[in-house]
Amino acid sequence: MTEPLVLADDPRPGVRRLTLNRPDKRNALSNSLRRQLFDELRRADQDRDVSVVVIRGAGPSFSAGYDLAPEPNDPLPRPIATRDGFWSRHLVEGWFEMMDMSTPIIAQVHGYCLAGGTDLATLCDMLVCADDARFGFPPGRDLGVLPTQMWLHHVGPQWSKRLLLTGDTVSGAEAAQIGLALKSVPADELAAEVDGLARRLALVDRELLAANKRVINLGLELMGARTMQRLATEIDARGHLVDSAAGFRRNAAEHGLREALRRRDAPFGDGRARVNGPERRDDHGALIDPD
Repeated sequence: MTEPLVLADDPRPGVRRLTLNRPDKRNALSNSLRRQLFDELRRADQDRDVSVVVIRGAGPSFSAGYDLAPEPNDPLPRPIATRDGFWSRHLVEGWFEMMDMSTPIIAQVHGYCLAGGTDLATLCDMLVCADDARFGFPPGRDLGVLPTQMWLHHVGPQWSKRLLLTGDTVSGAEAAQIGLALKSVPADELAAEVDGLARRLALVDRELLAANKRVINLGLELMGARTMQRLATEIDARGHLVDSAAGFRRNAAEHGLREALRRRDAPFGDGRARVNGPERRDDHGALIDPD
């Protein structure tokens, strides 16, 4: 029997925990995994005994992004194959559903949270991460545009541009400093931190939690959050038409995805940005840590 791609359990009264369960793929978001995730989210949202949902990842990472490999017998196209905006519109409709759910959702992020993984994490109501987690959108280097654009609401225009225009990454501690995450804690304290937050939320009437979540999200909508997501899907379609995107698709077809990704990222060295202090780099593009 095939093991579920999303594991559900109830570690505390009022708390439903969903674990992305593709550790060998760094929890890459395949179409099948996303279907199971939303099935479990809907089930939790309709359960009167569930007040809060936690989403985490099994293995070394939260999620390394959307799975670019095809799935057998799957009618949905791969992200690198669509250039008409369908893929982005399809994704954003799903992420909107998370915003509209009554139940508060906490992202528990460790390891890599890249590309599509940041879509999932930033559309949760709160994001708590490990200090050494890594956040970034490497596809901005050659393949497309972030379709959800919640980065803008979390970190403002300058840090959004600094990170999305280069595909560079920041640590969990830096993500919390610029507002991408609610907070970061040492990796060995992450589970306890999220558990404590979930327990406190579960002390409140679930209908009151829903009302407070809704009014804040309505505020985001008044600031243009939902409209921005829809516009981003159109811009992402443009991004899939640029020469570098066509080059990535050729490289992936001729040399495989792993090699295409290596060729894309190699000129960027270690791919890290630095929030505090100068970005001094060695000849290979890697940051030089201060003495």
